[in-house]
Amino acid sequence: MKPKILLCAFVVWGVACVSAQTTVSIAPDAASKEDVQKLFDVMASRDQVRQLMEQMFAQMRAINRQEMKKKHPDISEEELARAERGSQELIRSFPIDEMLSDMVPVYQRHFTKAEIEELTAFYSSPIGQKFLHEMPAVTAETMKTAMPRIQATVDAALKRVDQKRESNQK
Repeated sequence: MKPKILLCAFVVWGVACVSAQTTVSIAPDAASKEDVQKLFDVMASRDQVRQLMEQMFAQMRAINRQEMKKKHPDISEEELARAERGSQELIRSFPIDEMLSDMVPVYQRHFTKAEIEELTAFYSSPIGQKFLHEMPAVTAETMKTAMPRIQATVDAALKRVDQKRESNQK
């Protein structure tokens, strides 16, 4: 597995573990599960998550393709295509509904019923809907703009790890 993929997977896994172990009681004035789900519906959360994942994986695919070609110049297009099909399958099978269900208690801990109702009203408004409509493009442009900096930071971190490993082997 590629070091960058491992690093990303490790970060996602770490966040998930910490999130799973964090337990905070839900406030008495918290929104109901139905209130939070209504907010998610108004925000088109399923579509938003799916689009975000597709954008993220598209960026990762492009980087991984470059890295694979750089490290293995003789790699075939079939091998590259096979790796990309694996990414597509991951996107298709990602449990978005389960993830959104897991998020309900988080929203209940951080927002009161009144706040969830206000958020629902905002996202139901024309400006709220415009915000939601524009966010995928804003996110894609942000990722495209930030990717060189992220790539440079990850490359520098991996280089330091390699250098440290080499100095420890001496």
